[in-house]
Amino acid sequence: MKKSMRFFVTGSVQPVFFNGFIKNNADKLGVNGFIRSLEDGRIEIFIEGNIDAVYKMAPLCKRGPEHSIIRKVEEREERYQGFEGFKVLKI
Repeated sequence: MKKSMRFFVTGSVQPVFFNGFIKNNADKLGVNGFIRSLEDGRIEIFIEGNIDAVYKMAPLCKRGPEHSIIRKVEEREERYQGFEGFKVLKI
């Protein structure tokens, strides 16, 4: 069964490390989607794939790598979109 989720993360993170952490874990778990920094300072993460992999990836999106200070996470379920691979997007 497939599942999709979107996260908006607010906090003090170094984008290079945070993005790399999310991408590496997404690749390990076989999760597809993207991560990008938004103009308002939040980070948007969209993940989709096998329901078990998405449920393993969700807590990683909420905490980030060591030294990340996450203040708020908005989370919502989304419609499955059929992404291939996981990408770090630039605005």
